[in-house]
Amino acid sequence: MADEATRTTTGDGATAHEAPTCLVTGASGYIGGRLVPELLGAGYRVRCLARTPGKLRDHPWAGRAQVVQGDVLDAASVARAMDGVDVAYYLVHALGTGRDFEQTDREAARVFGEQARRAGVRRLVYLGGLTPEGVAESHLSPHLRSRAEVGRILLDSGVPTAVLRAAVIIGSGSASFEMLRYLTERLPAMVTPRWVHTRIQPIAVRDVLRVLVGCSRLPADVSRAFDIGGPEVLTYREMMQRYAAVAGLPRRLIVPVPVLTPGLSSQWVGLVTPVPASIARPLTESLRHEVVCRERDIERYLPSPPGHPLGFDQAVALALQRVREAQVVTRWSSASVPGAPSDPLPTDPDWAGGSLYADIRERETDAAPKALWQVIEGIGGENGWYSFPLAWAVRGWLDRLVGGVGLRRGRRDARRLRVGDSLDFWRVEEIERGRLLRLRAEMRLPGLAWLEMRVDGNGGGPVRYRQRALFHPRGLLGHLYWWSVSPFHAVVFGGMARNIVRAAARVQHGHAPHS
Repeated sequence: MADEATRTTTGDGATAHEAPTCLVTGASGYIGGRLVPELLGAGYRVRCLARTPGKLRDHPWAGRAQVVQGDVLDAASVARAMDGVDVAYYLVHALGTGRDFEQTDREAARVFGEQARRAGVRRLVYLGGLTPEGVAESHLSPHLRSRAEVGRILLDSGVPTAVLRAAVIIGSGSASFEMLRYLTERLPAMVTPRWVHTRIQPIAVRDVLRVLVGCSRLPADVSRAFDIGGPEVLTYREMMQRYAAVAGLPRRLIVPVPVLTPGLSSQWVGLVTPVPASIARPLTESLRHEVVCRERDIERYLPSPPGHPLGFDQAVALALQRVREAQVVTRWSSASVPGAPSDPLPTDPDWAGGSLYADIRERETDAAPKALWQVIEGIGGENGWYSFPLAWAVRGWLDRLVGGVGLRRGRRDARRLRVGDSLDFWRVEEIERGRLLRLRAEMRLPGLAWLEMRVDGNGGGPVRYRQRALFHPRGLLGHLYWWSVSPFHAVVFGGMARNIVRAAARVQHGHAPHS
């Protein structure tokens, strides 16, 4: 079972050979990465459209789903992906990609709808945001306004469309849940913005997935938006107090004040939680207005099974259980960070693109390759970076100050990584299990950076740990940056190589890496 997800049968008695084909966009994201296994479990054939297919290769379901390369802004690639598709899920957003993100969302939705109509797709399904009643669209946050517009574009495409509108989604790893979790756990007393009094109708992620799968079976004459939510309407303040109770924490002291604007609120959230300000801002802006379901018409077509939709306390308890058991399938950071570099490491050693600075460290070890790899794959998050913790912490704080993700995203899984995972302010670009881990920097830098760790073993010969920090500067500022930080490399990267080898020796002798 996918994290907090329930299985939904197709209900039409279709054999695997006759199963409809579903196209999923956004499969590397939080919802898309959970929807794919749910659709597969319900008997559907699944095709994923991804700009970088390699990001999906390590998902547990990768061998059962077809992955095609493409971009929702590229009509030709969308047309190829739509060929033979029965149901297409639109789960992408251009949130935070720049000032023109609304135009990007608008164009992508238009391309998707047009190509779906031309391909004869029988159903589109879109997950958008719940909008407040009685508030003019011009007064909504850009985030909510764009989602509402995307829903209209898809509804006008000529393909029967189900637009699902949800408020706060409660599930392990969701940005909304992480924001709620860290604010409540880290601040027993807090001064908060006025939006803590806003009424919200949260919904459990497993109920969102259940409805998403069920929408594939809606009658052809149903083309409309549906509000979806849990059974309770709560203020954000009540949500924090209820979270504290479920988590076994003392009651929180919450004092709302009127001076925290959405911009200041997002900076405050970014300071306290792992969710960076760039993502926190649209979340907090969306909480300025009441977001409560105005109808429950989806129940006429997809009646909830007994016990659903889940109540808030149960949704929180399930999410916390997944976190504590390290069974978080996808996180808010699963999708690429807006504005972060995505260029892969160049394979040409004489890269014609310009300078490529390198800091190279090698150390021999008596530890077995397996022990050394265990340390490498477990790096980051709670395990740290094996050198000068203060230097890494300061680098994370500086990144936060300039709008970056900082060092607090942590890991999705404490022991195992997969391509595309976020890892503090890095993202996993490549894994050759037992041999190579390559990370691409997502911190704010005047250039592109990678960190590569490799296990080299020659049969019965010595095992060597090889480490490369690579930097491709952008302009004069990039060169100045490299030369300004290079004096610290001996301490940071040299200490890292030395301590990783020592940790591998401890693992070899049956001890914890940090014992």
